[in-house]
Amino acid sequence: MKFEEGLKKLEGIVKTLDEGNVPLDEALNLFKEGLSLTKELTKRLDEIEKKIEILIKKENGSIEKKPFLQEDM
Repeated sequence: MKFEEGLKKLEGIVKTLDEGNVPLDEALNLFKEGLSLTKELTKRLDEIEKKIEILIKKENGSIEKKPFLQEDM
């Protein structure tokens, strides 16, 4: 499943649970599925973050690659 598809599915689960029109057993199953999707999507984001590099132009005009750190934002 693509990331975007997983995110859209997770959004649908959240919307369904927010509406509150499902039986408790179904709500519990949806909640478990949502947790599983959240873990999978978070894992993918972490992997992508490791691959991202920021290019920094130094004062002398050269370009330096450095790892992307969320704290830099």
